[in-house]
Amino acid sequence: MTSKTPITNLLVANRGEIARRVFRTCRELGIATTAVHSDPDAAAPHVREADAAVRLPGAAPADTYLRGELIVRAALAAGADAVHPGYGFLSESAEFARAVLDAGLVWVGPPPAAIAAMGSKTAAKRLMAEAGVPVLGALAEPTEADLPVLVKAAAGGGGRGMRVVRRLADLPGELAAARAEAAKAFGSDEVFCERYLPTGRHVEVQLLADAHGTVWAVGDRDCSLQRRHQKVVEEAPAPGLPADVRAELHTAAVNAARAIGYVGAGTAEFLLAEDGRCYFLEMNTRLQVEHPVTEAVTGLDLVALQLAVAEGEELPGPTPPPTTGHAIEARLYAEDPAKDWQPATGTLHLLELAHHHQEFTGAGPGTGAGPGTGAGTAAGSGLRLDSGVESGSEITPHYDAMLAKVIAWAPTRAAAARKLADALARARIHGPSTNRELLVRALRHPAFLAARLHTGFLTEHAAELTAPDTKGVGRAALAAALADAAARATALPSGWRNLPSQAQVKRYRAADGTESEVRYRHTRAGLLAEDHPDVELVEATAELVVLREGEVRRPYRVARYGGRAQQVYVDTPTGSTALTALPRFPDPTAQTDPGALLAPMPGTVLRTNAAVGDAVTAGQPLLVLEAMKMEHRVTAPADGILVELLATPGRQVELGTLLAVVQTTEA
Repeated sequence: MTSKTPITNLLVANRGEIARRVFRTCRELGIATTAVHSDPDAAAPHVREADAAVRLPGAAPADTYLRGELIVRAALAAGADAVHPGYGFLSESAEFARAVLDAGLVWVGPPPAAIAAMGSKTAAKRLMAEAGVPVLGALAEPTEADLPVLVKAAAGGGGRGMRVVRRLADLPGELAAARAEAAKAFGSDEVFCERYLPTGRHVEVQLLADAHGTVWAVGDRDCSLQRRHQKVVEEAPAPGLPADVRAELHTAAVNAARAIGYVGAGTAEFLLAEDGRCYFLEMNTRLQVEHPVTEAVTGLDLVALQLAVAEGEELPGPTPPPTTGHAIEARLYAEDPAKDWQPATGTLHLLELAHHHQEFTGAGPGTGAGPGTGAGTAAGSGLRLDSGVESGSEITPHYDAMLAKVIAWAPTRAAAARKLADALARARIHGPSTNRELLVRALRHPAFLAARLHTGFLTEHAAELTAPDTKGVGRAALAAALADAAARATALPSGWRNLPSQAQVKRYRAADGTESEVRYRHTRAGLLAEDHPDVELVEATAELVVLREGEVRRPYRVARYGGRAQQVYVDTPTGSTALTALPRFPDPTAQTDPGALLAPMPGTVLRTNAAVGDAVTAGQPLLVLEAMKMEHRVTAPADGILVELLATPGRQVELGTLLAVVQTTEA
């Protein structure tokens, strides 16, 4: 009989959103909490919300959140009696799990042997193949016939250490890059290759097992919308699966868990090919980022069940509760999808999502299934925000670019997609660039609504999902100019005269780099906008502008941050526009040599791929930066000769730092 060990003080060996998520359940259960933090995270919300916090000196993950011995020492020093690993970092390290147990602490996760069995994806594939589960086999020596292939990290996930290779000549370099990225993210540089199926669906089964022989398949999820092999939109249940395929996936997942004596929460991931065949990909021996959608449709609190299982309790019944309704989660990232997902840093001035709760309260309206906090009540909104940051947080290059997860539950998939898209469109997010507009467009895309999903969805529809909204930018710039004029005026907006006046001029740059010049003046008859002759001003204050076009009036909420190079955010019920206010006359000294390569983000130079004197071609990778746990290539801006290379491996650079200069070839 399994002994029971009550948990009284839990240390979460993680940061940000998942630490806050676990702490919320602990507060509900009356369990004290301990946080750990790196130096950049000293003022982070998860640190402030914990009952105690222990510093991990340094900034890089390798010096802080990947130092298992420091985390165990922190738990003992703070009087914690259990450790929850969260996801990422050391969550799938059998060595860390053993260290926690050896220190006399409760490990909130599967047994180290189970983690080891599934911790290496190559070993896991062999084990599953022996158990009769279909797998995409690892390729020992890829050939032309195998192309394209996918290089993957054996010890982790989240898109890190993954590369698509379409030419054999590129394989050695991509293997080396994947090994380096995997080592930094997971502490292991083991990688492998498998066939790449660009139009497959990523479907997974949530598992939960206790130490008394009960294994639950707690529904399934579709996580096919991905960028850089990292999930962006997830939903439960997986839409459009035939009943026999769904049953096959659940059975395979349960068999996989039983085969390794699994205990705790985990996820079996599968690739569903176009021909309908399912292939086992990997088993994540931890809680997934996307677990809230399963909580929303089942009413379960998966964290509470993790803790109960770790304490030796049995699962509450032989089978999990049925799913009700549909839930969709969107990951809000600080990045620019139109610039190859370039990460963004800086101050998050405002993060505001109207009518949301931190948790749902039952599986669908009012059922109250399960032990917990896991979809909206009849009186609730059906919206949930899980965030690692808040208004005023500083977004640094040290960690993952995810700001928050927004989850919507509704009785049907179409209703959930509509609710989530509307919530994202109305959200006020002022600060670094985000993927919010792409998420809204994806959720409203006909192919998504028809459940025509595959892992190449975002790439296939990239042009539609990232196209600039030129009309919206024009209206936003006009509203920004009028709000600015109102803020400067003592009574009426700048430009107002009893007689017709000279046009006032304001200049703005949108996030995509395009510039807008707004020319307007006020007359006895009202606003005359030279670029928008059909627009009438209804109201203008420093924070609110109301414009009328024909018979339709629309409000624009305006916020400004910064000094001379002012950042302006214009919010409407249908979306938001970020602008930079520019001086009326450009600074002639601010011009940049067209052959100059400037750092597109703060980060660390990992390696250089060319030397001074080399002939280079436009688009050729010249160096690699690491930022937000991902590698980013900096390419030559034009054909020419590399005449300066200021970047050296290991150098920390800020946004806009000169990295290299290419002397362009004369036409």
